[in-house]
Amino acid sequence: MFARHILSSYSKFLAGLSLAAVAIALTGCNEKVAEKAAPGRPVLVATVQYKPESPERSFVGTIKPRIETDMGFRVPGKVAKRLVEVGQTVDVGQPLATLDEVDLKLQAEQSEAEFRAATGVQAQATASEQRARDLRAKGWTTEAQMDQARAAADEARARFNRAERSVELTRNSLSYATLVADTRGVVTATLIDAGQVVAAGQTAVRVARVTEKEAVVAIPETLVGRAKQGTASVSLWSEPNKKYAAKLREIAPAADPATRTYLAKFSLPDAGDSVSLGMTATLTLADPATSSVARLPLSALYSQGGNPSLYIVDDKGGVTLKAVTVKSYESNDVVISGGVDEGSKAVVLGVQKLDPAQKVRVVSSLSF
Repeated sequence: MFARHILSSYSKFLAGLSLAAVAIALTGCNEKVAEKAAPGRPVLVATVQYKPESPERSFVGTIKPRIETDMGFRVPGKVAKRLVEVGQTVDVGQPLATLDEVDLKLQAEQSEAEFRAATGVQAQATASEQRARDLRAKGWTTEAQMDQARAAADEARARFNRAERSVELTRNSLSYATLVADTRGVVTATLIDAGQVVAAGQTAVRVARVTEKEAVVAIPETLVGRAKQGTASVSLWSEPNKKYAAKLREIAPAADPATRTYLAKFSLPDAGDSVSLGMTATLTLADPATSSVARLPLSALYSQGGNPSLYIVDDKGGVTLKAVTVKSYESNDVVISGGVDEGSKAVVLGVQKLDPAQKVRVVSSLSF
């Protein structure tokens, strides 16, 4: 009877232990499920991006040659041929146009004939002067005759020199009948045609030098100082991803009365043949030695003990409090100069309620 009682009590004890073990196991499973199902705290973040403190300014301009020459004949005449067209590239010494040479050749022949005549007269006068000098030495002629012979010889020599110069001038004039390029460039305008009578110096062909190109833009008066002291770069609309270094060469001393802008010319020392005249370009101006800063909302800043910090979210949902260097405060933003890396994700809302030990979930917007 006593043994039966002990056996019954032991059975009840084992049953109680089994129920307790099951309860503990169920409690642990519920905690794991709850822990696994518990979502991280939703946070709104902003990506840290460092940019120049003073934003760059861009202007639309045009590629133009630095030197564009109006070329013309140095002698008047009738145009015989025009040998170039607009857009054609010419080299040094290449003929551009020619004049009718008939009159110029006649003038050259006339000057040569006068030169031959002056040569004969000079020889005769020189011989007469020498004879008069010999006779005067022997006392057979007077001093007046000697002076007369000397004057005739001087006049003959002067006429000879004048005829010689006339031959050179007419030969030069004949060579001027062919208009040649004095530099390598591109023909931008042709203002003559065959059969046209032109005056000396009249513009016949306009040639732009291709070795020196520049971007011409209109700068507002508020940015004239930046244009003079800042750095500039130029990109073409045809090649937007390629930039050329630019340097201010000239800026207008007075503003345009209609637009109130200043015409500025920026030289492009690295511009090659791919940069054609007349192309549309974008000139970008930046302040010299401008520091890079990042702008974030004021709500992203966490200050504890006077040390401004940011909560940075990593890829696994963890948050880290990092101290930052604040450059300035604006009406809605804080300007940061360092402390966090480029591309970091900073929490911008609810930073006062965050705990570095908890996990967060990045969302694009917060809705309640």
